[in-house]
Order: sequence, then C-alpha cells, then structure tokens
Amino acid sequence: MEVFKDFLEKMDDPQQRERTEEVLQWVAEKYPQLEREVKWNQPMFTDHGTFIIAFSVAKQHLAVAPEQKGIVNFSEAINKAGYNHTKMLVRFPWNKPVDCNLLAQMIDYNIEDKADCTTFWRK
Repeated sequence: MEVFKDFLEKMDDPQQRERTEEVLQWVAEKYPQLEREVKWNQPMFTDHGTFIIAFSVAKQHLAVAPEQKGIVNFSEAINKAGYNHTKMLVRFPWNKPVDCNLLAQMIDYNIEDKADCTTFWRK
C-alpha cells in the first residue's frame, strides 16, 4: 500500500481516509495480481498495462471509475444497490457501506473483458 501513501496522507477527513484505505487494501488483497499505481492523482489498479479501476474522493462520496463500459454493464446493479452514477463513475456515499460484492463484479468484469487489451483505455 506504500504506493497510495501520499494520496491517503493528503486527505483531510480521517474517516474518509480510513474508508478509502480500507477499500484500497481490500482490492489489493483480493486481486494481488493487479498493479497499484497513482495516475492523475487517483489511486488505480491496472493489469498488464491496461486500466482496471480507479478511485477518487469527493466531499460526499468515494468515486469508483470502472470505465464507461463497466458503468453501462452494471448500471442496473448499481441503481439496485442504492448508488448513483454518471457515465464514468459510481458514487459510494461516505455514510453508506461499500458494496464489495458489486465492486468485485466490476473488477472481475474489467479483468476478463480486457484480458487481450493492449491499450490503457478501451478503444
């Protein structure tokens, strides 16, 4: 988790920092094969040089970005879980638990869907 240390230390709210660290740690433990990086000031996980998922923080939520195709594929599940989303990110409110099952589904989908991808982003 050393790669995310500077990002986490810049977070002012200790509860948000703790939640973000827990989620990043959960992903790192569940998917040890994924590379940990910080790009565009966002902690992210990549696989063979291709983007899998990224995180960012806002006042009201932890934002999870699985790329637009991931949002489209999971839009119904995201809404059913009580979260809202834009075309590019899912909002996990600070005052609600993170649905790790949904998060795992999005990560698994991207790993499988991008197994043969040779670019960072989908084309």
